[in-house]
Amino acid sequence: MNLTLTQRLSLVFSALLLACCGASAWLQIRSSDLHEKEVVQRLSKDLANHIAHRTTLMDANGLRPDAVRQLFGQLMMVNPSVEVYLLDNQGRIEGDDAPAGHVKRAQVDLTPVRQFIAGDALPILGDDPRSVDGKKVFSAAPLQLSGQPPSGYIYVVLLGEEHDALAARVAASSVLRTTLWSMALVALLGLLAGLTAFGLITRPLRRLTDAMRRFDADGEPDTQPAVPRSSPAGRRDEIGVLEATFAQMANRIGEQWRALTRQDQQRRELIANISHDLRTPLTSLHGYLETLSLKAETLGETERKRYLAIALAQSVKVGRLAQALFELARLEHGNAQPALEPFSLVDLVQDVFQKFELPAEARHIQLRADFPPRLPAIYADLGMIERVLTNLLDNAIRHTPSGGSIDVDLAHKDGKVSVTVSDTGPGIPAEQREGLFERPFSSGGGHRGGGLGLLIVQRMLQLHHSQIRLIDREGTGTAFCFELPTTEKPAVAGIPL
Repeated sequence: MNLTLTQRLSLVFSALLLACCGASAWLQIRSSDLHEKEVVQRLSKDLANHIAHRTTLMDANGLRPDAVRQLFGQLMMVNPSVEVYLLDNQGRIEGDDAPAGHVKRAQVDLTPVRQFIAGDALPILGDDPRSVDGKKVFSAAPLQLSGQPPSGYIYVVLLGEEHDALAARVAASSVLRTTLWSMALVALLGLLAGLTAFGLITRPLRRLTDAMRRFDADGEPDTQPAVPRSSPAGRRDEIGVLEATFAQMANRIGEQWRALTRQDQQRRELIANISHDLRTPLTSLHGYLETLSLKAETLGETERKRYLAIALAQSVKVGRLAQALFELARLEHGNAQPALEPFSLVDLVQDVFQKFELPAEARHIQLRADFPPRLPAIYADLGMIERVLTNLLDNAIRHTPSGGSIDVDLAHKDGKVSVTVSDTGPGIPAEQREGLFERPFSSGGGHRGGGLGLLIVQRMLQLHHSQIRLIDREGTGTAFCFELPTTEKPAVAGIPL
């Protein structure tokens, strides 16, 4: 059956409630019956003994069945529910005053009789002579002459046929029906209360089920579930904890999904822009090479050298772009790990300055460095930090006008060395600062992002547990700053470095 959890719980509860009500009714009836039998048996415990001593039921010739019949008639006038029987010492019925055909047994088991005479715990049930297999409470006493063993027993059934007939009539009376209806009403009220409780208890589960159904097949929630005010750790209700945990999970999945969607969009636009950036130099390279091939006989030496120089410059541009893409892919997919070692940052900055000395002189740009005395060695990947400085200085030279300057300042504080690279260029427009270290792509016809060089710088510094920052400064120019550890090894990807 395709039932909900609430319906299954309700069915199980209903079945258990009916079973408990039935068992309770049976136990109540059973307990009442045993209580009644015990009370009757205790009240009439000495009845048989009184009869045995007050009535002459045996003489020198043995038992007197006629005396039993006379006694039975007298007792029936006083208490119609009792039945008196005369038993021999084997339990055979020797005398009674029952109507013809009512006695179903010729012998009574004497074991309960002996237990009763010995004073065992009541109630004790003995054989009912007027039933094939029935048991009744009784009173019994031995019949014996002085100094002789028992010759028989007085056996008095305390709740006889008259009592059973009267009990059957009372069972069908309005009192019993009222009792049964009262029990049914109590069971119905308990059932309604239980169903209401189950509905209230499972309400958070229904809300949780509805929220899960609102998820798309791709895992994106249609509507973000509200995060409960209290955290799961501070709650004791298991269902409430589950609901709060699911809400947090749904919000986290939604955030991750939107981040993946944004990254996928950026990747598509990056590919489109990289394709455009590659197409221009490749088209130029192809055009000049084709010109050299078709006009090899007519071109002069000067034009041939100029065309070759342009083609070589375009090929270098394509190679640099391809190398940057390969390096970025290697950094982003975890294939590059820094090989940390101690080295002098001052020496590295001087080496990088020598690399850019000629381009800076050609553009009449001054390279300056400010080193504090006794600067400690840093602990990082030499090749990656060299690439970071190279990219920053290359960007600075390309964006600094003739006659400007580029400064590299080093400072030591709290076990780290801060590096600041600044220039006197036009600076970065405010609309491009937000996505400066994101993937470069075009949006609405405009270029957003700081280029592949800054993106590579950011990834390399992230591998060193550092971040590059754009410093706000008055006037023109751009300044970038980052920090590197000195003596202590930082942790990279959870592994001590």
